[in-house]
Amino acid sequence: MVGMYFITFREARRLLLSKATGVNLNLRKTNRTWEIKREGDEFIFPDGTRVSKDVIERIARDEDSVYFVKNGGVYKAAIAGEHYYKLVPTIPPTIEINGIRMHRTKGVNPLQDTRNKVNAVRPKEGETVLDTCMGLGYTAIEASKRGAYVITIERDKNVIELAKINPWSRELFTGGKIQVIHGDAFEVVRKFRDESFDVIIHDPPRFSLAGQLYSEEFYRELFRVLKPGGRLFHYVGNPGKRYRRKDLQRGVMERLRRAGFVGVKRVEEALGVVARKPEKKR
Repeated sequence: MVGMYFITFREARRLLLSKATGVNLNLRKTNRTWEIKREGDEFIFPDGTRVSKDVIERIARDEDSVYFVKNGGVYKAAIAGEHYYKLVPTIPPTIEINGIRMHRTKGVNPLQDTRNKVNAVRPKEGETVLDTCMGLGYTAIEASKRGAYVITIERDKNVIELAKINPWSRELFTGGKIQVIHGDAFEVVRKFRDESFDVIIHDPPRFSLAGQLYSEEFYRELFRVLKPGGRLFHYVGNPGKRYRRKDLQRGVMERLRRAGFVGVKRVEEALGVVARKPEKKR
């Protein structure tokens, strides 16, 4: 983002503790550093924005938020609407909605988490991938890096806005191999033609928020738009295991089989399930 400089508690503490002025200002998307000058109790960013020491100290205390400097002001990368959305300064950032993180962040970073999911179906050069629930778009970007053309769907305009702010999501809007559709995956998928996709990556919100995306009706639509021999990865997580009452993965696997999928099995490292559509009989 030209003229947008990102700062988290890490960079703020570095500015306060040292006289070094070379600081990373793009959430570690690259190793580049920028010069920040200090004059008395003010820090001067590359575009001339002056930020007071008080503001830098406040950012240094906030380990759960991302801030950015733009057009002379300092802003939190957050949106308050029907829900509260914000970027969280993991590397790369994840998104938090009402305090719930959209990526696994314990023992794995969001990029590793994404690669585990994509590796479960291994998109290839020239294939077409459907990514049903975009989020910050890491799955779509990773699939496109492997040579695939990706269509990704995001229901929430606030999530799309945070993706536009996040430097790690930039390829969603600049790469040319990714098409972003704003809409409800349950409705959008119905409009695709039969046998349109080689690979589907289905990483829906938790069941309590989007139960219809775990339904047999929706799985039949995914089956319809997948080419014969096509692969599906479905992120499920394992929320039921904590309470030992319900195995959500088992229910997902049963419904996928009823929808016509074969080779349905768990992928433990990605906390999900893989399946495929049978080849056509000759």
